[in-house]
Amino acid sequence: MNLFTVAQRGMSAQLVRMNAAASNLANAGAVAGSESAVYRPVRPVFSAETDASSGLSTVRVDRMMRENTAPIRRHAPDHPLADANGDVWDSPVNETAEMVEIMESSRQYQNLVEAIQTAKQLMLETMRSK
Repeated sequence: MNLFTVAQRGMSAQLVRMNAAASNLANAGAVAGSESAVYRPVRPVFSAETDASSGLSTVRVDRMMRENTAPIRRHAPDHPLADANGDVWDSPVNETAEMVEIMESSRQYQNLVEAIQTAKQLMLETMRSK
C-alpha cells in the first residue's frame, strides 16, 4: 500500500458521503401515506483498515444505514396520499445539514486530490534532481 492507494480510498469514501447526502437532498420534502413508507435519510458507516506490511491506515465503507429520525406528521386531508385521519408524513431530511455534509465531503475530496498532486510533483522533482 502506498500514498496513492490511501488517497484513493479516502476519495472513494468522500464520494460515498456526497452521494448519500445528494440522495437525502433529492428526497427532501418527499411525502408518504404512512409513517413506515416515508423516506429516511441514509448515512454511510466507515471503519479504519490498517495495512500490516506498511502500517498505513485507510478507510472503508462498512455499510449504509437509515437514520432513525421520526418523520414529520402533517394534517392534509386534501392530499391524495392522506390516510383515513387526513394525515401525511413528510421526510425528516434537514436540507441545511445535507448541504453542509456535501460541502465538507467535497472539501475533503479536494484536499486528497491536492495531496496526490503534491506527492506526484515531489516525485517528479526527485527524479529530475538525480
